[in-house]
Amino acid sequence: MADAKLKIEILKFASRDGAYHRLPSVFRNFIGNTPSDKFKPQAGRYHLYVSFACPWAHRTLIARKLKGLSDIIDVSVVHWLMDERGWRFLTAEEQKKLEGPGDLKYGTVDHVYGVERIKDLYFKANPDYEGRFTVPVLWDKHEQTIVNNESSEILRIFNTGFNSILPSEYGAVDIYPEDLQKDIDEINSWIYDNINNGVYKSGFATSQEVYDKEVVNVFENLDRVEAILKQNHEVGKQFLLGNQLTEADIRLYTTIVRFDCVYHQHFKCNIRMVRHDYPHLHYWLRLLYWKIPGFKETTDFDHIKFHYTKSHIAINPNRITPVGPIPNIMPLGADEKL
Repeated sequence: MADAKLKIEILKFASRDGAYHRLPSVFRNFIGNTPSDKFKPQAGRYHLYVSFACPWAHRTLIARKLKGLSDIIDVSVVHWLMDERGWRFLTAEEQKKLEGPGDLKYGTVDHVYGVERIKDLYFKANPDYEGRFTVPVLWDKHEQTIVNNESSEILRIFNTGFNSILPSEYGAVDIYPEDLQKDIDEINSWIYDNINNGVYKSGFATSQEVYDKEVVNVFENLDRVEAILKQNHEVGKQFLLGNQLTEADIRLYTTIVRFDCVYHQHFKCNIRMVRHDYPHLHYWLRLLYWKIPGFKETTDFDHIKFHYTKSHIAINPNRITPVGPIPNIMPLGADEKL
């Protein structure tokens, strides 16, 4: 009983005021070609550590695919269960039991050092590290340290940091184009605070007053996104900022693809559902998932659902994973348009 209580306390994410406060990332280096840059673009030098469950890590997997970096930056995936000691990798024995190289829903071993946990990498980078052991982590195998563990900055690194060694068709892909940067930064700001992080502020609230405030705020801002997409669709534009896919779409996608299957029930964000109540947002979600390479391949619903429902024992002490919704994501008709 004492151990179970300890685990529940460890996995509470709210502060004493009942509100959830996300801590900032620590490693904030970039990759570049100038003489002063410590980290330079090289194929095979860098390794990406992720969870398929984590929406912040998911962003980087999508950008890695869109930018053609799959053969330049390899990946290790943590197990879906976050226990009282944080993220762990599969053991060698667990890896052997997997059905094949495509059976990644349980994760992988650490392909670089074979360490047991993400925290081992943080201590390898800094033996005196005192922060949180988060994913994603962009690791430099040459310097044997963390380059960056802030997902929004890894997105920018992937967008331009390797262009000099990429084939031209991938170097030309730009998810943060100069003419849209001001608009991207503005929309990212309120989507992050009110939707990306808003679902967590709702789900991890430990007082009714805080929850009531945060959950209403989530849906007010989903309404705002729906209005933007409706206006865009009416003039033949498919994405948040017109007809160019940008990092704003990537950053919103990783929350919305989890919304109906996890956040609606697990985080009590259940005023409305995307599939039933937000037609333009629902179309946008399915367009990205079914039609644009990089989105479907990096979305693993089993990994996502197992992680949230079996890791957050303060929210779900019996670790029951709901079967629905069925399907996890709705199909997109061949001729469907809004």
